[in-house]
Amino acid sequence: MRLRGLALATLAVAGLLSSGPAPAGATSAHDFGFTSIEGEALPLSTYAGKAILLVNTASRCGFTHQYAGLQSLWERYGERGLVVLGVPSNDFMNQEPGSAKEIKEFCEVNFGINFPMTEKQRVIGREAHPLYRWIEGELGREGRPRWNFHKFLIAPDGAVVAGWSTRTPPLDRKIIAAVEQILPVPPGK
Repeated sequence: MRLRGLALATLAVAGLLSSGPAPAGATSAHDFGFTSIEGEALPLSTYAGKAILLVNTASRCGFTHQYAGLQSLWERYGERGLVVLGVPSNDFMNQEPGSAKEIKEFCEVNFGINFPMTEKQRVIGREAHPLYRWIEGELGREGRPRWNFHKFLIAPDGAVVAGWSTRTPPLDRKIIAAVEQILPVPPGK
């Protein structure tokens, strides 16, 4: 029983380290980081100067088909400075139960995904990843995902500039217009 208590305490501390409070004085998305789905450090400062479309994803959701549109955005705008960043989450009706390996394989086999993805994260509530809590602080209620495939656009300077609900597909003209407006590299350059 004592070992079980110690194991639970260790898991609780690990959870706090990965989803603790936002860094003191955080002023941009670049102040945050994740662990990639491959298990490597993924500081968002790596993407300074690029736009980021941050999307919480799930493999067993009625909106999982949006992976195809996200991959299309990545292919169309990646060279111009857009990073699509998938954040698998099991927060909504347990629709992302798999391990990092299972999620990665599902995305590659079914949708040809090669944009960056993180390890599975909490995106709502007190245990949400600090970036998601920061976004909610920046945007208020509009900054809280309501379901899988909620999208946030982060400008090259790290400011969160827009968000779209699950029902707005990745290739919607509103998303395309917003992405094109903030891309750092003009077409043809």
